[in-house]
Amino acid sequence: MPNPRNAIGIAAACLCFLLAAGASAQRVSKATYIEFAVPGASTAPGQGTFPTAINEAGVIAGTYSDANSLSHGFVRSPAGTIATFDAPGSGTQAYQGTRANAINAAGVIAGDYKDAVNGYHGYVRATDGAITTFNVPGANPTCFGTLAYAINAARLVAGYYADAGCVYHGYMRAVGGAVTTFDAPGAGTEQGQGTCAYSINEAGDIAGTYFDANLVGHGFVRSAAGGIATFDVPGSNGTYAGSINTAGAVAGNYDDEASHGFVRSAAGAIITFDAPGGGTQFGHGTYVTSINSAGDITGYFLARGYGGFIRSASGKILDFEPPGAVGPYFGTIVNAINQAGEIAGYYAGANDMDYGFLRIP
Repeated sequence: MPNPRNAIGIAAACLCFLLAAGASAQRVSKATYIEFAVPGASTAPGQGTFPTAINEAGVIAGTYSDANSLSHGFVRSPAGTIATFDAPGSGTQAYQGTRANAINAAGVIAGDYKDAVNGYHGYVRATDGAITTFNVPGANPTCFGTLAYAINAARLVAGYYADAGCVYHGYMRAVGGAVTTFDAPGAGTEQGQGTCAYSINEAGDIAGTYFDANLVGHGFVRSAAGGIATFDVPGSNGTYAGSINTAGAVAGNYDDEASHGFVRSAAGAIITFDAPGGGTQFGHGTYVTSINSAGDITGYFLARGYGGFIRSASGKILDFEPPGAVGPYFGTIVNAINQAGEIAGYYAGANDMDYGFLRIP
């Protein structure tokens, strides 16, 4: 799923991504918040620290931007120690650099970097800090190249790449470097169309979104055996699947005029919902970013500003913001939740600099 204030830039075409019956909503004040900034992060408006992933041990991975608008990866331990890194070959100009997009249970990180000519390449960072870079065969760096968005305990990496015609295709990369590519049935074959993989679970099932010949988004699940099931939220103008958990439940967004959340069971049953505070105008609404193995979903909502939410597996929705968040125009962006219910994201502070946060229930 996209962040509205991404520090390094993204492939726009593939990164665009009703309360359930009986659900209730309230603002949360009991959680503990740890707010932090990566040393060296820019203090300029719209820049700073952007956590994107958290594993079961509470280790956070993400990206920060420096005073030159250059992006770098970071990893933060549960004790608060922060290590920063750059993938070999990362560009050194503004809006180039390294993004950390995912972290597995062992602390291995997957992400991508933007080089000196603005092409994207994937990488995997081991727990000892060693970084292996890679490109999917046939990837075209002038159309964004190779993007890495997810990694599981077996170090299978999932993402997508753009070919010579700027068409997107999903891939899975094994720990030894072997790459399997795939396309969802119905995916378009023209520039800006195709298949985008965003999430992989421990079984090797992959979830994502494909764009058809009319650039309409649809959800898909690719099983570890290679079969692909596609789906749409009934009545939607577009369905965007972003996260899959160990049980095979998929969470994401769908559009009518505004954006709304959904969760789809492994059997195919779909529940839709809205976070409290989400607007009903075009571009406003509910944006889902992560689902954990318990079925808890997190994300953010947008009306006049951004706010965070968590939806329990039972359907109860709680909205929240870290104490340091100010607005009303930027607010809080939530990116990830682990099995313990710990949430990572970022917020705009008093000087409009972005700070990372860890929310502990």
